[in-house]
Amino acid sequence: MKHFHSIEEYKNGLAEILITEEQIEEAVTKAAKYIDDLYDGSPILLVSILKGSVLFLSDICKKVTVPCELGFMRTRSYFDSTSPVCSVSITMDLDYDISGYHVVIIEDIVDTGNTINEVLKMLRVRGPRSLRVVTLLDKPSRRVIDLNADLSLFTIPDRFVVGYGLDFDEYYRTLPYIAVLNTEII
Repeated sequence: MKHFHSIEEYKNGLAEILITEEQIEEAVTKAAKYIDDLYDGSPILLVSILKGSVLFLSDICKKVTVPCELGFMRTRSYFDSTSPVCSVSITMDLDYDISGYHVVIIEDIVDTGNTINEVLKMLRVRGPRSLRVVTLLDKPSRRVIDLNADLSLFTIPDRFVVGYGLDFDEYYRTLPYIAVLNTEII
């Protein structure tokens, strides 16, 4: 794990701001409207995949106007060193029955698509009324499977980004914007 020895070293870990706090706030409003429009009297469950999407979920909850519940999952992905095959295990699962719910997975980033694809497979068999993905960031140039989020707020280039939930060795997660990591510190 990386340890910074000064605040200057920490700040130098950022190459540039890619998406501003204001842009994120506008996008969160769009995501909340998307969720509001799902409401048909059936329950809505917003599921955060920890830890990366918790800030995004928190801000969405402040803007959603329809009744909704919150759920949390945590995953761990394992990649076979000889192939792009991904195995996903759930290290923290939802603690109740989701059948009949409109389930919206709130994701920080869809990159290769492997992890979110496996989560979708796991949740589909539980019989939700609908199952959707809202992602803050989409990095389609890294996609290895055919998967698109139902709502992608920002499409980004293939760069290592941090902030607004995304981290590098747990650092930068609390930044209010998305920044490109200075690869010299990796």
